[in-house]
Amino acid sequence: MSHPHPELDLPAPLAQGALRIVPLGGLGEVGRNMAVLELDGRLLVIDCGVLFPEDSQPGVDLILPDFGYISDRMDQVEAIVLTHGHEDHIGAVPYLLRLRQDIPIIGSKLSLAFVAAKLKEHRITPELREVAEGQRVTIGSFDLEFVAVNHSIPDALAVMVRTPAGSVLHTGDFKMDQLPLDRRITDLRAFARLGEEGVDLFMTDSTNAEVPGFTTSERDIGPVLDSVFAQAEGRIVVASFSSHVHRVQQVLDAAHAHGRRVALVGRSMVRNMTIANELGYLNVPDGVLIDIKKIGDVPEDRMVLMCTGSQGEPMAALSRIANRDHRVSVGPGDTVILASSLIPGNENAVFRIINGLIRLGAKVIHQANARVHVSGHASAGELLYVYNIVRPRNVMPVHGEIRHLVANGALAVKTGVPPERVVLAEDGVVVDLVDGKARIAGAVPCGYVYVDGSSVGGVTDAELKDRRILGEEGFISIFAVVDSSTGEVVTGPHLQARGVAEGEDRLASIVPEIAKALTEAARGGSTDTHQLQQVIRRVVGRFASSKLRRRPMIIPVVVES
Repeated sequence: MSHPHPELDLPAPLAQGALRIVPLGGLGEVGRNMAVLELDGRLLVIDCGVLFPEDSQPGVDLILPDFGYISDRMDQVEAIVLTHGHEDHIGAVPYLLRLRQDIPIIGSKLSLAFVAAKLKEHRITPELREVAEGQRVTIGSFDLEFVAVNHSIPDALAVMVRTPAGSVLHTGDFKMDQLPLDRRITDLRAFARLGEEGVDLFMTDSTNAEVPGFTTSERDIGPVLDSVFAQAEGRIVVASFSSHVHRVQQVLDAAHAHGRRVALVGRSMVRNMTIANELGYLNVPDGVLIDIKKIGDVPEDRMVLMCTGSQGEPMAALSRIANRDHRVSVGPGDTVILASSLIPGNENAVFRIINGLIRLGAKVIHQANARVHVSGHASAGELLYVYNIVRPRNVMPVHGEIRHLVANGALAVKTGVPPERVVLAEDGVVVDLVDGKARIAGAVPCGYVYVDGSSVGGVTDAELKDRRILGEEGFISIFAVVDSSTGEVVTGPHLQARGVAEGEDRLASIVPEIAKALTEAARGGSTDTHQLQQVIRRVVGRFASSKLRRRPMIIPVVVES
């Protein structure tokens, strides 16, 4: 798939000493965040995440950034810098390392632990370089300084990239919670210091740019969970992201306060929380956590299940519970808490699960009817605050849909950034920083790369369209045997239909028309099987459109005798 701006040409070769920024994901969608910085032929990658598929992408497991821009330049990649350990920032690292396994990965302790566990499943042994806030490291032509930021996962970092062409401050995902659970706040003093030094390009999180005011503190969820736990009569099931350490901590604390036990459900949940506990990021009260295999030994009104699937993922634990396809069951008297926000595109899947759980008799509590989740992203008030502290020379909003990027850019202008220095880019749009000014220099091909089972990049948009047609319209196959010399129909046509409500009896009326069209085509000199298949496709297509008001997939097969 080509880039979304056909009016933009491929960028000219980068001038010596200039800095190029190429977003390969995360600008125009919420997910698959990845940016490539280029200087004098050397590359630095910031984040490498995945995007989860929507209903319009049937069969797809994950969506990756398009590595095409750097796939033949992997020897030029200095390092991958990870801002934090969420899937939309680290999930595609194993697929990038398939192209070159020894790329250094730089990140905080927790981020590296999460990505190392993921790479182990892919049988890749990475080169890891742990950093912490306040630390400064040089790799190639890139001088990196790391700044603590608060997010919905511990150990998140912003990164200041100093180069001879200018400095770039990339926030990653962040918010300004003043009373975080881990007491690790966004380091505004460091932001101010970097602003005084001079930030040539500010790449800042846009996810909540449309939301006025300040994001609610994570601590506000505690009393709500406590109230829900106090009122719950039966089993409690809490669904959240498998990397949301703070949310799991709050569930553990609420369970301990109300005399309940907690079992982790879902492979990724167990893996990540085991890592967080071992590294000291999760405080597990004595006797609270039990193995999922032992939940039958605990009364249902004393049991809490912490599971994956808050976004409606079909194979995650909560979806399987709602579909009665899991060892865990829910029913009347049970309470299910969806402790996460809705990622755009997942609404239908989540509402489907909510309806399924309610149908089973469970009480479902979610963001729309209780404050069981707060965002991990800075709202408009926080972004204004940060713009006024950093006072960047140029701004490039990142991490969000188009509406989020535009809203973030408007906030920058309100704080005094000249409109011409706010660069609104999308995936594949190339931005060059030259002589202190950022400008769009062109665009490179940058499409979706689909993971479908063991296939990576094998599924195209055309094939997804075929899947949608099969799922929504059904298919009709027609088989006929023709004489190789005369083109006359020897056998058939035989017709079969699947997923077409009218059934084969209704479709049988078209068989004589197909035979007639084949005979006429043969008499007109068309004896090539491909031509005859096209004749069948046209006849059946007209019939399905005019009589059935459908557009099924039509598969004609013509064989010569």
